[in-house]
Parts: sequence; C-alpha cells; structure tokens
Amino acid sequence: MTVLTPHAPDVRERWQEEGVEAVSFRYAPESYEVLGYSRSLSSDETIRVGAGLVTPLYLAAARRALKRLLASTKFDLLHAHWVVPNGLVAAPVASRVPLAIGLHGSDVFLAERPLVRQLVGRALGRSRLVTGCSPELVERVCALGFERQRARVIPYGVDTAKFSPGDEGRTAWRDEFGIPADAVVGLSVGRMVTKKGYHVLMKTLAEVMALDTSLHLVLAGGGDLLAELESASQPWRDRVHFPGAVLRDRLPDLYRAADFFLLPAVHDAKGNVDGLPNVILEAMATGLPVVASGISGIPLAITDGVEGLLVEEEDPTGLLEAISQLVGNRERRRGMGDAARARAESELTWAAVAARYRQAYDEALAEPQME
Repeated sequence: MTVLTPHAPDVRERWQEEGVEAVSFRYAPESYEVLGYSRSLSSDETIRVGAGLVTPLYLAAARRALKRLLASTKFDLLHAHWVVPNGLVAAPVASRVPLAIGLHGSDVFLAERPLVRQLVGRALGRSRLVTGCSPELVERVCALGFERQRARVIPYGVDTAKFSPGDEGRTAWRDEFGIPADAVVGLSVGRMVTKKGYHVLMKTLAEVMALDTSLHLVLAGGGDLLAELESASQPWRDRVHFPGAVLRDRLPDLYRAADFFLLPAVHDAKGNVDGLPNVILEAMATGLPVVASGISGIPLAITDGVEGLLVEEEDPTGLLEAISQLVGNRERRRGMGDAARARAESELTWAAVAARYRQAYDEALAEPQME
C-alpha cells in the first residue's frame, strides 16, 4: 500500500511504517501550501482566499505526482480519498488503474457547489466504488450521479490498544486544569467550527453548569471560533477549560481524565456536516459514554440508550437533558461506557474496518472497467 499525500510543514518527503509507504508531493512554496490538514476552509464553511488561489497548483502537482507513481509501480486499485479535490485529480488517469472514491464530510459539501458539480459527476462516472463514513454522505454523492448499489458505507476505525480505559494520565490532566479527583468531567475534542455544534452547548451552558457545582467541562481543540467560545464561557472560566489543540500522544490520557464525552454536531448553514467524527470512536474505545447529535454517521457507532445518548441537532434543551442523565448517575455512565468499549472492540477496530474495505475492493475489482 502506498499513500500519496500533499506536503506541509512537518510532513516528511517519504517514510514507511508497518508495510505502508507514504510519499508527499510539493505544489507551492511551503508558506503557500495551505490545502488539507484542516486548513482549507474558514470555520469549515467557506474556502479561504489563499486556499482558493493555490488550488490550481495543487491539482496540477497532484496529478503529476500520481502519474509518476502509477508509472513506477503496478497497483490493483487507486482509492482517491476526498472527492474534492482528489477524486478530480485521479479521475483522468483512471484508465490506468481501477478507481474508488472515498467521502469524508467537507469534500461532499464542496462537491455540491455549482462550479464543481459537473466535474464531480465525471469523476464519479469513472469510479467503480464510492465509500463513505456515513449514509448521508453516500446518499448526497449518489444524487450527483453514482449508482447506489456500488456505494458502501464503512465507518472509521479506532486503535483500541492506544485508546483504552485506565487511570494512567487521569491525575496529570486533572492537576493541569485544577480539577478535583472526585469531580465529574465532561470532555469534547474537535476543531472549534460551526459543524461541531459547540454553539448549541453555549446556549444551555448556564443550565449545564448548574447541574452540579463540581462539574467541569474540557473543550479541546483549536479553530476559528475558539476565542468566541472562550468569551461565551467566561462566567464559568474556573470550570470550563480550553487547552487548545492537544497533540496526539497526549490525547489518550485526556480521554481517561473524563467521565463522559459530548459532541453536539450539526449541519451548518451551508449544509456541511461531519461524517463520523474520529473523536467519538476514541471516546468509546476509552470506555466513555457519549452524548452526541444523532446525525450523519454518528448512529453507526452510537445506539441511543446503549453506548450513549443521541439528541436532535440544534436542540439545547435535549442536550441539557442528556447531559443531566449522565452527570448525576455514575452507574449509568459506567454501564454505557462499558458498552461503548465493547462495541469499539467488536466492530470498530482498524482490523474490522480494513476487512470491510478489502471486501469492497474485491467486489469493485470484479466489476467491468469504467470508460
């Protein structure tokens, strides 16, 4: 397996790990390489000016890098993750190798824009397979011109060894925030953008914090709305904590420091939505009950009342009620957390997810070559 990825600061030119080779390509001077890695959209709603300007350079460089790779190595299948831009990059060379296209969230939002919809339709016409982490994303792309029977909904996976229950790191994170050992802690991890739904939490924050005077919330992540959210939570600044972006090696211990996880995700005003946030799977693997909106791919992982509680999007009252059910009931938190961990281990490991991809690839390769 080879992964072709755009260059960015701290992204090496080439490396190998566990049998996977990764190759990065340059498409502009480093200070102008602003596509990908959660940098292309402002609040995940509008394309940043710099990203729009550099997109033609990206498309040309990505196509050149892909052609070089295909000329040097014989591959069975090319899987272009993110229909925009990478499906558009891969489609013109699809005659060399069977093509699959993977959907993840913001790329579907971009694919539906009038200026690119026709190009996306052509790319889909050359693909044997579409994969997506939520039924909604798949249905939206099929509406652009792909046969539903050749599309597959495959959730993301999680490393259940790295993200696992335990007391390791719990005290260190609590000490860093000044949180007592016996306090109930709600955690959310995600970029501070509209589709994560943190504005819904802010609408009911006063009532949430009144549920228990020892309740603490940790909202981890950077993003365009961080300053606004910090300002809205100022009356509870001693109990609502914003550590900013947390490095991957510290995340497992951050989850272990919490008692429940929340992510009130929404469709933003322009229809952008997450597929299945990885952070929900990481929380489940750590044994945390999850409070989340029952939208997009989230119900693929969370059954309401089993691994957590699902609420309507943009519903602060429902969010408050769900949080209240967990804050005051330690046994319910533990039962749902155990169920979440069990589901992660049985259905959502990377091995289980890889098996589903392998089956989808085998079925796609059995299909006739697209014209």
